[in-house]
Amino acid sequence: MQGICVPILCVCICVTVLLRSAISQPRSESDTYTECTDGYHWDPQTEHCKDINECETIPDACKGEMKCFNHYGGYLCLPRSASLIPAPEPPITPAEPLNPCPLGYEPQGNSCVDIDECERHEHDCQPSQECINSVGAFTCQCPDGYRKVGTECVDIDECRYRYCQHRCVNVPGSFSCQCEPGFQLAGNNRSCIDVNECEMGAPCSQRCYNTYGTFLCRCDQGYELGPDGFECKDIDECSYSSYLCQYQCVNEPGKFSCVCPEGYRLLGTRMCQDINECETGEHECTETQNCVNIHGRYQCVDKNSCQEPYIQVSDNRCVCPVNNPACRELPFSIVHRYMSITSERSVPSDIFQIQATSVSARAYNTFRIRSGDENGDFYIRQINNISAMLVLARAVSGPREYTLDLEMVSINPLVNYQNNYQTSSALRLSIYVGPYTF
Repeated sequence: MQGICVPILCVCICVTVLLRSAISQPRSESDTYTECTDGYHWDPQTEHCKDINECETIPDACKGEMKCFNHYGGYLCLPRSASLIPAPEPPITPAEPLNPCPLGYEPQGNSCVDIDECERHEHDCQPSQECINSVGAFTCQCPDGYRKVGTECVDIDECRYRYCQHRCVNVPGSFSCQCEPGFQLAGNNRSCIDVNECEMGAPCSQRCYNTYGTFLCRCDQGYELGPDGFECKDIDECSYSSYLCQYQCVNEPGKFSCVCPEGYRLLGTRMCQDINECETGEHECTETQNCVNIHGRYQCVDKNSCQEPYIQVSDNRCVCPVNNPACRELPFSIVHRYMSITSERSVPSDIFQIQATSVSARAYNTFRIRSGDENGDFYIRQINNISAMLVLARAVSGPREYTLDLEMVSINPLVNYQNNYQTSSALRLSIYVGPYTF
């Protein structure tokens, strides 16, 4: 640029003129190396282009009262009163050596070789980019997971392309796939495969069943699944019903069992059966006693159970001699029998049948309870002339024992016994009521 001051009306006007070219130009790449731009000519001594002074070479360069002022690459026509303050001439810098090779190459001997801009750090790649040299040039490459937008590297959102089967998490320069609970990444790190939790320590306390994406806990028979879905708790079957066992239900881990009271044994899984200690030999009766089995236990009775004035004539049978005055008001004979019934038996209930063993012709027989039924728990129902049925009239609870004298009274006008046409015989029935309903 050239500064020019023009005094007009005592005012100095500074005019800035843009020069068309540099002050000094290096040689061009033409074959002669002597071509210069307009306003310059080639100086073979300095081998540079020099400014032409048009004010000297052009006759009457400025007309009228205008004065010609030369400047680099051209000239100015200004009033004669104007004065020109020339700018200092810049130093002449030595010209760079001419590179006859194409861009990106440099001469080496008689040939041109590629310049490795990456190695020389003569590139404009960003710090995050990798400079890759190519023939005659170079490229700036973004790291994996980035794409180049202008001169910058921008993260690629791989999740937009649905690379993952379940969930995709984008991270700078990469991405990762995640699976829903119950699944795990396959070998390709994108697909999700089911996890067999049962083989990986699922918290099931008993049984584990793998399903797609999850698992189920199940319990063995006799257990139920707790609120957490993992733990199995014992089912107290005994608390559900009082009819599971005939006597008593005992809860056990995963099951229940039925037990019977002493004197009984389990029949099947829930019923109780009386143990006949007299048959199994599990009794302590002596040789002078008979073992009588009753519900839940046994009873030892004397083999000779006759009491005065009766005398024993056979097993369980006693007679009162006719010549004994004490026998006048007593039954002629007493037969001893024993039986056992359960508690709370439904009533009325036939429990024992009385049968005459010998009957006289034209005899008329009646049956009655002679003694032992003070509370009226029993009654006699006569079936015919020679038999009758003992009936339980009211439900009774044990353990309890009754001793009933069941009498058969016979009236026979053809037979005179101790000046009496009436005779009787008794059956002394010992009834043992068991403590249970079975």
